[in-house]
Amino acid sequence: MPSSTFKNLASDKQKRIMAALLTEFSNHSLADAQVARIVKTAGIARGAFYKYFDDLTDAYQTLYRQAMQEIHRDFSSQGTTKFSEESYYQAVTAFVDHFSGGQYDQLIKRHYGENESLLPEAPIPADLPVVDWAAMTLSHATIKEIMLVPANRDAALDRFRQALQRLGE
Repeated sequence: MPSSTFKNLASDKQKRIMAALLTEFSNHSLADAQVARIVKTAGIARGAFYKYFDDLTDAYQTLYRQAMQEIHRDFSSQGTTKFSEESYYQAVTAFVDHFSGGQYDQLIKRHYGENESLLPEAPIPADLPVVDWAAMTLSHATIKEIMLVPANRDAALDRFRQALQRLGE
């Protein structure tokens, strides 16, 4: 979590730092990332980096969290508590079609290919219905497959649709 010092920076400086993080983590895995490159690109002192973030992992998680918020912002909730196969299918299809080649494309590919295993798993809400947990798990697995092997898009989406139909039975 970025520090309150980072949160209180001027918007343009925050954007410059986040852009430097995006450049670094799009081009280098978390294991190979360097604070030196980030601070040079952002135009900040090395000490300032550590005032804003605990370490590289914290900086990465801050960037990835921001990317996910921006990405998910475009996919509004249907406001229903009833499981909807079509809603999940449309959201995943829109996600892979909309964000392929976008500003976060390389970050997400690198996340799935190299960084995901280096991070703690996000907690799952205890009250999440089992069918929604299964659909979310399948959604992320489908997105991961398509991001890593774009040629599998149609087959992965077909398999995803079939799995969702079975969940809805």
